[in-house]
Amino acid sequence: MTTPATAAAGSGANPYGLLPALQGGGVISWSVFIILTLSLAISIFILLSKLAEQQKIMNQAKKVRTTFWSSPNLRDAANKLEKNSAYRQVVDDGLLAEDQHTRLTDPVDQHEWINNSIARSTNSINQKLSSGLPFLATVGSVAPFVGLFGTVVGIYRALIAIGASGQASIDKVAGPVGEALIMTALGLITAVPAVLAYNWLLGRNKNVMKDLVGFANDIHAYMVSGGAVRPTTGLAKPTAAPTKVAATASGVQTKG
Repeated sequence: MTTPATAAAGSGANPYGLLPALQGGGVISWSVFIILTLSLAISIFILLSKLAEQQKIMNQAKKVRTTFWSSPNLRDAANKLEKNSAYRQVVDDGLLAEDQHTRLTDPVDQHEWINNSIARSTNSINQKLSSGLPFLATVGSVAPFVGLFGTVVGIYRALIAIGASGQASIDKVAGPVGEALIMTALGLITAVPAVLAYNWLLGRNKNVMKDLVGFANDIHAYMVSGGAVRPTTGLAKPTAAPTKVAATASGVQTKG
């Protein structure tokens, strides 16, 4: 007697591929497959979009280090930055807080008022950078169990096929067992990239925010000091060294 698997094999079709396994599993297998596939696609989209967002801020940080602090005042320096950028947002919020402080009816220390405004600005940027990461963490935690659910259903169908036929023949159990293995593999394929992407993006976010918070502190110090305190730029360092040497040389001549 020719079995369906034998007939399919004779016709050249693969009876144990992905599509036959999903068709044999029914609604449950299709639901698990669709959920895991969509989760994987969304995870990849979040990874790519967040990488582009982080790289944009990193490029802005390079521009800040090279040109921002060479400007005569803060408003001219802000015009050198891209509109709606993270660093521009910090500067604009600081300048706005400085303008608003003169309109307050109750006396509030300018240092505290500007500091709170800049802190809110950096926190909002951090929240924006962190958006999507909870989804990656959820997928990384839940996807293996969703795949395991599909595995259990496949094994259950294999046991039913064995009980119905009264014998554990390959053609009876190969389909359900293959379906179970596919669901297990799909769950791992979905979970592992999500976990790796989550940890990678989280580490890059920390580096981005470290530079941004440092810049925010420099802006705060500049504003509350009336421009007297600013970070030393790369252009100012070469002029500082000759001054120190000249002073030393002068001291030696005085001793002589």
